[in-house]
Amino acid sequence: MENIRKNGLLQISLLVLLILPLKVIAQDTTCPCCSKPYHQFDFWVGDWVVYSKGRMVGFNKIMKIESNCILRENWVSTVSSHTGTSYSFYNRNTRLWTHVWVDNLGNPLYLTGIYRDKKMVLTSREYTDVKGNRIIDRITWFNNDNGTVRQLWEQSQDGGLDFSVFFDGLYRRRK
Repeated sequence: MENIRKNGLLQISLLVLLILPLKVIAQDTTCPCCSKPYHQFDFWVGDWVVYSKGRMVGFNKIMKIESNCILRENWVSTVSSHTGTSYSFYNRNTRLWTHVWVDNLGNPLYLTGIYRDKKMVLTSREYTDVKGNRIIDRITWFNNDNGTVRQLWEQSQDGGLDFSVFFDGLYRRRK
């Protein structure tokens, strides 16, 4: 009788040890984008009024979609007919953030980079624009202590040695 109890207890213990890892795996797959890196860009999530040089230039709405794995941006200019959408996501394979933008003029932008020191810094590979210029784009989003976000878009035409400001915007939450 004692052997049967020990054997039964051993079988139950083995069963628990086999099932427990499955439960842990199941928990991970129910929230695949819950770890810390996936939240680094959350400071940009919101409904924003965007200003440049003190003047309102547009509205930008950033929301998390696809089980919080992707940030989707919807931009609408108030000074032109310019609109655009981007998707930003943390790539767990490369451990880099990726940002893919397309606007209503057909202009794409592909950036990758990292979050460090309260800044998301994403950079493109060098490409040739329609005028034949070699361009590298670098966009930095600053997570400001006062709840605003600064977006600084810079471009280089010399292989990344020097950058000049293309756009400098301040995001303030819509009321």
